Amino acid sequence: EVQLMESGGGLVQAGGSLRLSCVGSGFTFDDDYAIAWFRQAPGKEREAVSCIAVSEIDATYYADSVKGRFTISSDNVKNTAYLQMNSLRPEDTAVYYCYASQIWSGKNYWGQGTQVTVSS
Repeated sequence: EVQLMESGGGLVQAGGSLRLSCVGSGFTFDDDYAIAWFRQAPGKEREAVSCIAVSEIDATYYADSVKGRFTISSDNVKNTAYLQMNSLRPEDTAVYYCYASQIWSGKNYWGQGTQVTVSS
């Protein structure tokens, strides 16, 4: 069974940090998958936060709103992706979702989401 499982969300004060993890099972990240983090705040559309092409070194994307504060990475041995979030702001409050897409086949999977709440 293919599964993505996020963890690491929680409540943090503005200026604090969290590290989200996304563990994949039933498939392997380095089989040409791009791993992305999306987030959805109440009443807003889901938006892309960051993405990494696991098979391409340094192939990353960051939304302008998180550049310089968030860092995406992956550990192919652990089949896990991470999102290190620093200098968190109240506007970062959202449910964060992990998403995996195989670049050449279009196969894609979503995690169940993890809540991040940043208090002011």
